[in-house]
Amino acid sequence: MTNTPKTLGNSTLQVGRIGLGCMGMSEFYGGACDDAGHIKILQTAIDLGINHFDTADMYGVGHNEELLSKAFSDRWDKITVATKFGVLRGANGEWLGICGRPEYVKEACEKSLKRLGLETIDLYYQHRPDPNVPVEDSVGAMKELVEQGKVRFIGLSEFSAEQLRAAHGVHPITALQTEYSLWTRNVEEEGILEVCRELGIAFVAYSPLGRGFLTGAIPNREALDTTDWRLENPRFSDEALAENARFVELIRDIAAQKDATEAQVALAWILAQGEDVFMIPGTRHIERLKENLGSWKVQFTAEELEEIRQRLPQETAGSRY
Repeated sequence: MTNTPKTLGNSTLQVGRIGLGCMGMSEFYGGACDDAGHIKILQTAIDLGINHFDTADMYGVGHNEELLSKAFSDRWDKITVATKFGVLRGANGEWLGICGRPEYVKEACEKSLKRLGLETIDLYYQHRPDPNVPVEDSVGAMKELVEQGKVRFIGLSEFSAEQLRAAHGVHPITALQTEYSLWTRNVEEEGILEVCRELGIAFVAYSPLGRGFLTGAIPNREALDTTDWRLENPRFSDEALAENARFVELIRDIAAQKDATEAQVALAWILAQGEDVFMIPGTRHIERLKENLGSWKVQFTAEELEEIRQRLPQETAGSRY
């Protein structure tokens, strides 16, 4: 099997089920930004069969969108770009809160269009729900952007099943993006995947590799750069890493059986959850891109998937944020 484009939810967008999350190319995971190197990776991703690229206005405070603009200036016709609004940050990166006010939605869209160098955004997400603004109001503003031709399709990120229903009643939601992986399965337990399927909404999994942990590459905190955001994440405390090692042990066992890498097993499990489940693993290395796409070679029978669920730890140590 290959990364053949599939229809994304109720849209006309055709994207491979393995896309590329671009956040780490601007910040959060330590190391210096290497724009030239990252542009090469982005362009190589197209050559390898990836056509779904995910960014947001808050990644690098605009830097990530500008990076994609440089990489794809003559390649926009080959890809689908998704960006997001709603997380406010200051000029120096400081966190200022969440905003879903209609006037802000439109203002943020104009800025993203300018940074990307586009007239229309393929898929525009509200990054997080604003507790002070009814979801219907935010989505109403997004609907106007579609009507104005500035956005083709709209999505939501980290919204509840109830919020998703309310939003879909205002305008069709094409995709819901939320964390999903072998160690983060809240969307199953909270009925979110079920509602997506009921309404014909695609599910886009971010952090399908558990922010790198499920690959086995982060056995301890010393494996992370001193500026890496994960050092502040509860799941990457010494205690949580030690307890969550059970996930890696299980994945490593399966990888040996399947003649695959740990990353390929973790991604193949996502692929096995249904044709309506897409994902956007991030990387800053071409070899990891190739490895991720190699997850298509890993196939599971229904019996094997059930066995994996039986063997998975029931609890994950540490909250997601």
